[in-house]
Amino acid sequence: MGVFAFEDENTSSVAPAKLFKALTKDSDEIIPKVIEPIQSVEIVEGNGGPGTIKKIYAVHEGRVGYVLHKVDAIDEANLTYDYSIVGGPGLDESLDKITFESKLLPGPDGGSIGKIKVKFHTKGDVLPDNVRDEAKFRGVGLFKAVEGYILANPGY
Repeated sequence: MGVFAFEDENTSSVAPAKLFKALTKDSDEIIPKVIEPIQSVEIVEGNGGPGTIKKIYAVHEGRVGYVLHKVDAIDEANLTYDYSIVGGPGLDESLDKITFESKLLPGPDGGSIGKIKVKFHTKGDVLPDNVRDEAKFRGVGLFKAVEGYILANPGY
């Protein structure tokens, strides 16, 4: 088993507290609206706080599948949200899980800087490049799609 890590950073023109709310508290409703393959998000255990497990249904290559998303920690005061993808047929077969540590910081002109640390926990000693690249692509896409939703809905 191996652990492969990378860090990434994205900027947004949306204020940190508003972006955090959309990415965490309201994400179950927003994400299916802004990410076409995602059909729904269902809480299968917990109340939304740490320990909560969500089933995220998505269409991939014409088939409906899901991943299990576990909330590891959430700190609204410090705008941090840690979670893991822990199972389901949508998790690549080379992985045991993927963990994410995210934090929003104040950015230029009232916007945000999103920082994320991602750790791939592999079943073997290799992380396929396509698995890493796809996870990064999806993460940036999610961040930008939620940002776009907020900008398109000024009353949010």
